[in-house]
Amino acid sequence: MPKKRHPTQFTKPPTTAPASLSLSSSSSRNADHHERSVNELLANMRRSTLNSSPSPALQSQLHASPSVPPDLRSILQLPESPAPPPRRLQRRFINGRRGPPGPPPPRSWITFAESLHVASSPNYFGWKDGTTSTLRALPLPGAYYPKEQSLIAMVLRRMAVDWDQQQDWNRFYIYTLPSRLRTALIAYISELYHLGLNARDLRLILQGPPLDELEQYGVAPPDLASLNEDVRDLDLTGSIGRMLSVKEVGDLLFPAAKAPEQDATVLESWDAPAPTAAPLRLLPNLTRLSLAIDPTIAKPPSWKHLLAIASKLNTVTHLSLVGWPEPSLTPNAKHTKVISPTTGQSVQYSGTGTYSHTLDDDWTEATLILRRLSGRMYSLEYLDLCGCADWFPALKYVVRDDGNSSACVDWAGDWGKISTLRLTSGYALPEWQESSWAGQAAQRQGQGQEGARGGSRPTKAQIIKYDEWVRAASEVEKHIRVQRGGRGKWITVERDVLPEYAKKVLEWEAAQQAAR
Repeated sequence: MPKKRHPTQFTKPPTTAPASLSLSSSSSRNADHHERSVNELLANMRRSTLNSSPSPALQSQLHASPSVPPDLRSILQLPESPAPPPRRLQRRFINGRRGPPGPPPPRSWITFAESLHVASSPNYFGWKDGTTSTLRALPLPGAYYPKEQSLIAMVLRRMAVDWDQQQDWNRFYIYTLPSRLRTALIAYISELYHLGLNARDLRLILQGPPLDELEQYGVAPPDLASLNEDVRDLDLTGSIGRMLSVKEVGDLLFPAAKAPEQDATVLESWDAPAPTAAPLRLLPNLTRLSLAIDPTIAKPPSWKHLLAIASKLNTVTHLSLVGWPEPSLTPNAKHTKVISPTTGQSVQYSGTGTYSHTLDDDWTEATLILRRLSGRMYSLEYLDLCGCADWFPALKYVVRDDGNSSACVDWAGDWGKISTLRLTSGYALPEWQESSWAGQAAQRQGQGQEGARGGSRPTKAQIIKYDEWVRAASEVEKHIRVQRGGRGKWITVERDVLPEYAKKVLEWEAAQQAAR
């Protein structure tokens, strides 16, 4: 027979617990239990958790024996007390400040890479005959720039583009940034800002607003002795000659000493020297300096101003002079002549005349200037002279005085530490894939017509000039190796290589001249 089914008595669970499961406590104690706050409940849970299963570190602290003096420990032969656990290290910024709470930022936000700075819009400078070049200043080795795809690089690039607003709204915060970010910001402003970097902007980033402005808003002035203590790089590529001069850079980095205030007290001795206030260097630990310029600027930099501050740049190990003109103290007087008061004859006013390099092959002035520069900046290990191919012969020229003494750039002594020298021209011949130059020479006459295959055809004048630059760089390399003679460091000279088709053109031209 089927079993009988009895319906359940309750359709939902009872609201009160059965008597068998009730706690043996009074009703007042249950009321107190329900009236306890949330903080008391959480504290009770923590205590129960610690009492139930304490951690090993907590067990060692709970069961550790009390400390005993060393003398009693040795008498009683007790073991050494365990050392306290090390404190958790706190994340700190580069300048020593405590980092924000929370997990560390992603690596891509804070990672700095070496020599990864690539210009977003490279500058192309023109040849005299209209062809383009690829003259660009490479970042100095060891200089730190944020990765191109990192958040820091994006923010700094945006700040450089909007520098008009940033220098006004954030003028009280920019100089408080970490040193690496400030040096990278200087490089981005020099590269991306349409007006370039001027002396006022450079002073704002490196030492903050003027003192009267800080006092007006109640801001404490920064300590310049420690503010730029860890600044190693200064990239001014593209700003020199536009809105910034070498003299302004020297006045900013090496301010003149202020005269001491007159004291009413009498000196103890007349022979005691008068107290003088030593000038404070803005960047005392500067090691990398880039003064690269655009060769097409209207106002080229002054070698005289560079020599004036060169003796104070004795800590610089990496220097970039990309695009600088030929060394001369009076470049504007190259075609000027004066009448000598003693002989009454017309003489050249400048140390370099109109035909000094082309006909006379005289590089006396340029060589003496470079020799003075090498004697003052004797700590150089890297020198970038890209785009200076027109005065490469001055690097190996020997100035002879009456046949008894001679002077040249000292590559074994003053510049004996240089291990990398860039002697590239900064220009590239147009890519051309024509294989039969000689067969079509009579038809095209080598004057800038379009080739049969691949791009514009280089002219014969371009190839000859490019070959002169390559030969000059090769001769400088041989001169340096001979002068050192095994002394000093091994030097690596980076120079251009003549394409194969250009070599064939020169061989064909030499054969044609020999046949005539």
